[in-house]
Amino acid sequence: MVESQRRGGPPGTPVTIERRSYTSSLAADTPQRVERFAEAVRGHWGIENQVHWVLDLTFREDERRVRKNHAPQNLATLRHLTLNLLRRDKTTQVGLETKRLKAGWDERYQEQLLTL
Repeated sequence: MVESQRRGGPPGTPVTIERRSYTSSLAADTPQRVERFAEAVRGHWGIENQVHWVLDLTFREDERRVRKNHAPQNLATLRHLTLNLLRRDKTTQVGLETKRLKAGWDERYQEQLLTL
């Protein structure tokens, strides 16, 4: 089990505590192993939060309401593919959301993204 505390917001905002359970074959019988486990958990959530945040900011992923059959996974795959194409482009020095909009408006830029 991992217990995390989050402090944030304006002064007087209460501390939130979240408990998550994990299954692992790693024994937690020494401080070094406990630290290794903690690093693995932090690393997982750091990557998860970074990718999810970018997808939500760029594609407003949290607002999607597609829920039937394979559509959610198919659209998520397309969003990840698009995100990778936008990140690969180094010719336009703007944010990912602006690049996405530009690709929708400018066919030449869209073609450039697909042929990099």
